[in-house]
Formats: sequence, structure tokens, C-alpha cells
Amino acid sequence: MPNKQLAMVIDSSRCIDCKACMAACITANAVPVGCNRNWVKDAEPDLAKGAFRGHFQPGGCMHCDNPTCVAACPTGATFKSPEDGAVVIDRGLCIGCGNCIPACPYGARFRNPAIRKADKCDYCAARREQGLSPACVDTCPTKARVFGDLSDPDSEAARLLAENKGRLVRLVAAATDTKPNMYYLGVTEPRNWPVEPAPPTAMAAMTGLVDPLVKTAVALSGLGVLAMLGRQLFTKPTPPHDGHGHAPGDQTPGSGDADRPDNRS
Repeated sequence: MPNKQLAMVIDSSRCIDCKACMAACITANAVPVGCNRNWVKDAEPDLAKGAFRGHFQPGGCMHCDNPTCVAACPTGATFKSPEDGAVVIDRGLCIGCGNCIPACPYGARFRNPAIRKADKCDYCAARREQGLSPACVDTCPTKARVFGDLSDPDSEAARLLAENKGRLVRLVAAATDTKPNMYYLGVTEPRNWPVEPAPPTAMAAMTGLVDPLVKTAVALSGLGVLAMLGRQLFTKPTPPHDGHGHAPGDQTPGSGDADRPDNRS
């Protein structure tokens, strides 16, 4: 178990969809154009139920306790930190294979086009080293996002969880509970957007390719052995040579008794 468990608690009823959290994240983490480490999802008002106001739901990497992205990584580049419980990426080990991207139920990962490696929210690790909160938390004008260590009862995140035990919502895929460490207070929408994690397609494709290749190699080797055996059984043996390129009994010009030394005395 990690010494800490960093987590985010979100009161999505406070979100006004200003997207300041997204802009702050892009600036603080030099996120390439067209990519995002966090997001705000929206749900249209349900007029049939008398709801005339929509709902906005901030989100990002859930830093799960049972992260399917870790299992999908072939090099160990993605792992859950034993120090603070965050799911992190070691860029030195990441080979950019992309296996972890469809393995995340939340779509929280992407391949960074600038470095060609996996990327995602890391709770603004550089800012935390300076004693600061993640940029999205500091920037939110309505304080919809709260960040802290759940193992510290004095942290605001732990306090909110303790006070709202019956009102907490975790967003999970229908058949796969990754035990996310992003908690929503009270009612939050939409809820049905997490998808089932996909198997590592790159490794599955490699397995699918290697198996036929191995079978083909074995089959060709077997045919080669049979061909050599048939040649030995059905080909007439070639007589051995005398070391000068002639087989015994060959009569070539310049050979025979005429060329032998005269042994007569």
C-alpha cells in the first residue's frame, strides 16, 4: 500500500464549464495542441423529468487503485507510485507502443506527438514538488475541484469524503471497476461514458503474427527434412573422386598406360 493516496474530490454541481481548468493544465504542463490531460463533460437537461438545467462534469486521469493501464504496459513504464498512490509514466521506459491508451476506461491517455510517448495527468508533479496544488485545482473559480491526501484526515479531500460518505459517486465501466481515486459529490452527470478497457492491441497483433510465422517456419523445416531424405533414398549415389576431379575408371585423354612411366629395365 502507498504511504499516501492522492485523490481528487469534485463537486460537479459547482462547475460552470468555463474550462479554466483545461487551459491551466495545458499551460502548466506544456500539453501539445489538440491534446488534453483533463476535460469537462456535459449532460443535456432532462426536460422529461423537469430538469431545465444541464450538468457539467470535470474529469481527468482517475489514478485508479486497480489501473488496467498498468497491466497493459509491456515495459513497466506505467506504474502506481508506492510513495503517493498516483499512476505515473516513466518516460525513460515508455516505448510509445500505445497499449495503455485503449486500456484506460476513461480515455485519459494519449500519445504525445512531441515526444512520441504516452502522456496523461500526473497531478502536476512539477508544481507539487514546489508545494503547489495541481493547476486545475488552483484555477477553478468556483472551487469545484479539491485535491489532497486521503490518508491524511486533516486534508480537505479526506474531510469531504468523511462528511459525504452517502453521497459519493465513482464513475466505473459496467464490468470493470478500476477503483478510481476521483470522487464526485452528490448528483453528477453523465455517468455512462466510461468504456470497457480494451486488450493491448499491439501485443495481441504481435501474438497473432508470431503464431502463424512459427507454424510456417516449422512446416518449412519439416518439408526441408523430407526433401533431403527423399534425395538420399531416390538419387543414385555419385562415385567418390580421386582428388583430381576424376572418378575411378574414368579414361580421359592423357590417362592410362601410355602416360605411365616405363618400368622396363
